[in-house]
Amino acid sequence: MADYTSPDMIGKLRDADEKYREIERLLAKPETVNNQEEFRRLMREHKALTPVITKYREYTVAEQTIADVEELLSEQPDPEMRELCEAELEESNAAIERIVGELKILLLPRDENDDKNVIVEIRGGAGGDEAALFAYVLYRMYTMYAESVGFKHEIISVNETGLGGFKEVSFMIEGDGAYSRLKFESGVHRVQRVPETESQGRIHTSTVTVAVLPEAEDVEVEINTADLKIETIKSSGAGGQHVNKTESAVRLIHIPTGIVIECQDERSQHKNRDKAMKLLRTRLFDMKQAEQDEMIASERRSQVGTGDRSERIRTYNYPQGRVTDHRIGLTVYSLENFLNGNIGEMIDALIAADTAEKLKSSDF
Repeated sequence: MADYTSPDMIGKLRDADEKYREIERLLAKPETVNNQEEFRRLMREHKALTPVITKYREYTVAEQTIADVEELLSEQPDPEMRELCEAELEESNAAIERIVGELKILLLPRDENDDKNVIVEIRGGAGGDEAALFAYVLYRMYTMYAESVGFKHEIISVNETGLGGFKEVSFMIEGDGAYSRLKFESGVHRVQRVPETESQGRIHTSTVTVAVLPEAEDVEVEINTADLKIETIKSSGAGGQHVNKTESAVRLIHIPTGIVIECQDERSQHKNRDKAMKLLRTRLFDMKQAEQDEMIASERRSQVGTGDRSERIRTYNYPQGRVTDHRIGLTVYSLENFLNGNIGEMIDALIAADTAEKLKSSDF
């Protein structure tokens, strides 16, 4: 039998299998079920390990099949039976090679934030009103994508312009694996198009920055209320009967970091405060993550990258009807379709490129 694995890989798989069996044993105990925090923690571990263990057990079955066929082949004098055994052996070797390839991907270090919801922040950059208009286009693109894959979305805060654009918008996307799908969207998005107000038909270039932040849980970021300054302010916006009449909007100031969060999307002051706290917690978690990322900067630079918001990652060219991702050199010639939320092909390509880079530096 051809050897497609390393001893280190097999050792990791055996350890994972033992851990998986131990988790299943603990989950069956009444005291674990009664301890909801411990039960949830073990369930998360069980969920994360299940694909690896399922594939590993598929590998052990295929390995045993090959051993059995090889033994039968060594004792088989009948030419026809030997031919059948050799065909089965060839098929089983191809299967085990495929399984090992899948196992190598499953064993890559996993981003602990991948299963989390995300908060997306979009801000108009260079280009004034044109940048703000494109910020709205990107907001629409991401929310349409979210709907197409069954994710929920909700605006946290928005600063609109009179022309229908967004100076900035923050919104939540909720769904299993939302961060794993959207984390490569962080960076500078460049648009090239002729603005409606351009009488000469000249193409303008504008930029929009996107930040995709994994939602922080309460236990991950502790906020001391003594560090907060909370103000209530009147809502402002494009108009409406509730605007500027009641102090329902909330401004949070985190004194140690200077972070300011304003939330006015809800009519209820209580709801705005809850949303503002959620965004503040996520921003603080992002700062903590950035500090950790600095420590492994060289590793990150060898991958597709998820955190450098000054990096120009993508160009949307309206005259040519194309979208180009500069990190992986992929161009899609269906701009309108892309901006209507059909970005799955690009996301899959980014994930594949990142996986390939990680495989190059893996130990097996």
